[in-house]
This record gives sequence, C-alpha cells and structure tokens, in this order.
Amino acid sequence: MEAFVTGGTGFLGRHLVELLVENGWKITALHRRTSDTGHLQKPEITLVEGDVTDIDSLRLAMPEKPDAVFHAAADTSQWILANRKQTAVNVDGTRNMTSVALEKGAGRFIQTSSIAEFGFHPGVITEETVSNAMNGRSNYMRTKWQSAMVVDQAIGKGLDAVFLNPCHILGPYDTHNWSQLFFLIQEGRLPGIPGGTGTFCHAREAARAHITAFEKGKTGERYILGGVEAPFLELAQEIGKVIGKKTPGKPLPTTVLKTIARFSQWISYITRKEPDLTPEKIELSTEHLRASSEKAIRELGYRPVPLVDMVRDCHNWLVNSCLLPEHDA
Repeated sequence: MEAFVTGGTGFLGRHLVELLVENGWKITALHRRTSDTGHLQKPEITLVEGDVTDIDSLRLAMPEKPDAVFHAAADTSQWILANRKQTAVNVDGTRNMTSVALEKGAGRFIQTSSIAEFGFHPGVITEETVSNAMNGRSNYMRTKWQSAMVVDQAIGKGLDAVFLNPCHILGPYDTHNWSQLFFLIQEGRLPGIPGGTGTFCHAREAARAHITAFEKGKTGERYILGGVEAPFLELAQEIGKVIGKKTPGKPLPTTVLKTIARFSQWISYITRKEPDLTPEKIELSTEHLRASSEKAIRELGYRPVPLVDMVRDCHNWLVNSCLLPEHDA
C-alpha cells in the first residue's frame, strides 16, 4: 500500500508515519525545507520537499494513484497575529490538497480535522452536532470548519474522503501543544489553572484510528476521537505529580485569566512573539468541551486511554528528549 502524508514531521503525523511503517506501507512524506526530518530517515519513506500552500509543489510531490492521502498538516496556533498564515495553511492548503488528490486519482483521502470544527456547545458534541465554530474568537476553530467544508465540496466532485476529529491530543512528540503545560508548571510560570473541562485522546491511538478509517471508515463521515473527559485542573494536577511540582488546588477565576491574556496579547504586538496565554487559549481552556467517541469506538475500533497514561507517556518522552529534567519520586 502506498500513502502520501502531510504533517509527518508534526506531533500527530509522526505517530501516523510510525504506524504506517509498522503496517508495511510505502510512504511519500511531504516536508518543508525547515522541518526536522531525522525521524523520517527510513527505507520505507520517500521524503519530498514542498508546502501545502504551494499547489505546484504538491503536484510534483504526490505520486500517481496513491492508495491513501493522509492530510495531517495544520497550523494549530491560538494567537491573533498568526491568523493569516493559519488560514493559508488550514483552508487554502486543504483546498490545494483535495484538488491534487483528485487530479492524481487518490484512492482515499483521510482528513485530520479536529473537535474544533464543531465549535463550543453546552452539551456533549457528537458527529451530528451542528457547528457554530464561525461564531467564536478562535481562528483555529473557524479554519478547521472551513477546511472541512472544502473537503465536503471535494467529495461532491468524486473524492473518497473520511474525517477524523481528534479532541485534545496528549502523548509523545508534543513540543508545542499541551506539552506547554508541562513547561509552565515545571518553570513555575503558570499563573493559574483555568476552570474549563476538556476531552482528551492519546496521540498514538488517534493515529491508529486514521489507518482504520482508511480501512473501515465511510465516505463523508466524521469520527470524533476522545474518550477521557477531565477538568483542566485535574490535568494540571496529574502533570504536577509526574514532574514533582505543586499545582493549585482550585481554578483561577476566568476574569483574572482573561485580564492576563489581554495584557500578554498587547505585549506580543510589540515583541511579535506568541505569549503563553492568549485570549483564544483562555476561551479554549475555560469552556466545557465534552464529546462522545462512541461512533469511532463502534465503527473503527478506536481505543481511549486513561488520562494518567497519556500524561505519563508525554512526560517520559519529554524527559528522554532532554526537554524536561527527570523527577525522582
């Protein structure tokens, strides 16, 4: 089997490439010139330089009639100054990917979407929930919904596509997403714990679901990948346990966090550096995002992982990669 993969140098994509290799796939992996491709130096993997925002580079990179296209590349920033680039990558890049997949006669297109595609809702989100993502502050949410609409349009043109909607992803290889919480707690820079609730999935199981979606998923269907619902306070406390640092016993009032985030954002206009806290991150972490994975469990054999195992796996990788000091319990 032959796969064309975007985002293979990223958090989720790295797990996906590993599993594809384990399952005997031949892989063509797209990467940008500046990406670290050390972990992709394997006989089964052909590395091709390109960018999803450059359609001509995709035409040169994608082989004819690949069995699967796994589009895992995305910009996950939650910072207003990154919005333009994020839209180019997430929306225009997806449009380019679907166009080239149709041109090349790809067998099946697996779109890594996100629970963000649905927006925020007071109840439990399912695949039938009507999105309100365009109404929120987060450009990431808006672009994930817009990119999903691009794929839906391509399905109407004959593309055989399936959607995966991971919730908050935890696990090894994370350096920019929830791993930031490890660094903030380790360095004593966490101003407080937000009072929201999230639904979490393990990166490796989310990647595994991409392969089973290729095998068993239904064209045009979405599959939410979560499984563990927990307050962010509980997540922070689990991280504090594994790194040996104290964490607050109760959440900080949302108004305080919003004030800090607004101040940090104004400073970022001067420094041009993304701050630890932004209004978008506070919105994400003070809402109660709850989602059901029953469809993915039933149809894809998706397997949720306990929160403590996700935290421990992420921590062990950060320590082994010398990104965090080892803690002697």
